[in-house]
Amino acid sequence: MLLCGGLLGAQSADPNPTRPTAGQPGTSSQPAGFETSWEIAPVFTEISSHAGRLGAVLDKIDGQAWVKKGASETYAAQLDSSRQQVRAMEAEAKALAANPDRLSAALVLLFRIQGVDTMLPSVEEAMRKYQSPVEAQALTRLAAENGLNRDRVQNYVVNLASEREQDLKVMDEEAQRCRSAVTAVPTAARKKK
Repeated sequence: MLLCGGLLGAQSADPNPTRPTAGQPGTSSQPAGFETSWEIAPVFTEISSHAGRLGAVLDKIDGQAWVKKGASETYAAQLDSSRQQVRAMEAEAKALAANPDRLSAALVLLFRIQGVDTMLPSVEEAMRKYQSPVEAQALTRLAAENGLNRDRVQNYVVNLASEREQDLKVMDEEAQRCRSAVTAVPTAARKKK
């Protein structure tokens, strides 16, 4: 019984002992294409930096000026929402750079990136119609700079989720094995009856 408890305790202390932590080189047991935490951390840092640059551009845009020129209030609302999402992206990506193994936080960041990617074309359209086509094109170029990082984070999140599922499966199998060993009637007790 102590053996099973010790094994389970060791697994919960480090559910993936072969996975390198920040600053450690990868091991040969890593699946091909899987980025380690120390490899993905700079990507999160760049996403945070990119969000800061994007936020600075969005902060200079006056959505109410668009409305005065006949634009729908929806454009101004989308601009405000984009600003909020970009600020959150910046903070969340910075936090993930320090602790990239947080699956839930990585998912939230990925959803924010996708949300901003969905909303920015509308903001760019409003800029093109009610502000300046040149500035709209500059925003489009700036937004596109994050594409490769977004794709890397998406792959990382899928792989991290898969790895966590495998860790849970192994822990469950070990718990079942231990439970069977603990509840089994010892052979010496059976012979005495």
